[in-house]
Amino acid sequence: MTKDVIALTSKMPDAWALLAGLYAGGPEASVTAGSDGAVLRLCAPDGRPLVSVEAPLLVQVPGEAERLLGRDVPVPFWWTEVRASGAVPEAERLAESACGRLALLLGGSVWPGPAANTEVVDIRAAVAPDDGQPVVDVLTDSTSVVLADRPVLALTTWLSEVLRGTSESDRALQIVTPPHVRLSAAARATLLQIPNRWVVQDPAQGYYDGLSGAVLRWRNGTFAPMTGADGTGTVAEAFGRTSPSGDRQLVVAFRTVLPPHEDTVLGEGLEAAWRALTGSAPAGWGTAEPVNLPWSPRRLTGLARDRAPEPTHLIVTGHPGRPALAWIRVTRTTSGVEQDVTLTLGYGEGEEPPLEAIEPLAETLVVEHGLTTMLASVRRASRDLTTAPVLQAPPVPVAFTLGARDVRGIGLTHARRPPVEVRPVALGPASGPALHYPLGDGSDTGALGELHRLAAHLRAGVPGAGADA
Repeated sequence: MTKDVIALTSKMPDAWALLAGLYAGGPEASVTAGSDGAVLRLCAPDGRPLVSVEAPLLVQVPGEAERLLGRDVPVPFWWTEVRASGAVPEAERLAESACGRLALLLGGSVWPGPAANTEVVDIRAAVAPDDGQPVVDVLTDSTSVVLADRPVLALTTWLSEVLRGTSESDRALQIVTPPHVRLSAAARATLLQIPNRWVVQDPAQGYYDGLSGAVLRWRNGTFAPMTGADGTGTVAEAFGRTSPSGDRQLVVAFRTVLPPHEDTVLGEGLEAAWRALTGSAPAGWGTAEPVNLPWSPRRLTGLARDRAPEPTHLIVTGHPGRPALAWIRVTRTTSGVEQDVTLTLGYGEGEEPPLEAIEPLAETLVVEHGLTTMLASVRRASRDLTTAPVLQAPPVPVAFTLGARDVRGIGLTHARRPPVEVRPVALGPASGPALHYPLGDGSDTGALGELHRLAAHLRAGVPGAGADA
């Protein structure tokens, strides 16, 4: 198993500090660089990579170390990830020693454990065949398999790079974890995308899919669902071991389209949603977890503009007092600049999601931020926004909003007469309104059927679509 060790230091690990850490391998070791210098690798005398050290990340957003590692670390601090190859027993001690040396030189701590050793590790006997990539534990023609064991599996820079590499090589990414590991909201969204998979190793039942519960077996170089003689799959017993909880999540997913002008600023619609639902702006943003940059729509816009016409994926986080996490996909289309946003907020026992703020928020997004659609839902899930490998109740819709452009395309008369009990509310200018459809308070699963009937009715009004569209 690939072993992750993280140094959390108050000072920046410069080149000399990183080399001092890597010399934990003794004089027989050699150092090479990869990923255009963003990754350093410590290699055995035979050239085999043993440990990789990623470029240090300056974290300026409060609460990120606690959210991902359970550590309360004051900001700003430097986050340096070191990964050891699981094929060589000495590599894990080497990673711990490298991080321990960084913490000793620069002031700070090491995860996991209160401290790490700083000993020199003898690697002269470390010989094992390998594909040259210590971060990927198994590589087949169809699949990249990574073994991970950390409190929260997050969408880190490393995971993003592995995901990009697997996608470019037409492989699936499968991450294997023990059952105590949870997914961050961003990592969950990534592993929900086919053909990726979260594989949980259960001591009693073997392997199962952490998001669907399907029992898995290793066949032909990949983890695949095990089926019976009739072709049906089996759900792992461990997947059904849920415990009652009063925790809930409010999920607000919306799309906006802005004109591709030079003065267009992205992220302002998300900030409006954040303020409406939490009372404050987001705390930080970044391209991966931990989220490291203080919130700034203009800097966010600059990054997206530099990456255009390629899409940009971003993660936004809130302040520690109110769990909140969002991910944004920015895309340049013929319509303009599209922002697909999913904002998730956590609430514990006795805390009420601010459902009364949904309709005013919808109007703000319609009038000021080019809203095309918005769906607000409530689901029974953890306040800390992580996902355990157990059965999750589906989200129950609270409201759906259709922007003015799509209302015009469907026809205002048709859109105003859906086959649901609650009538829509007009938002924005009377000459070209958007429509907001209240669907309930998130407690009645019958709202799922209402949403399906509403969607079918609206699709039937699209020019060229049949009644069954």
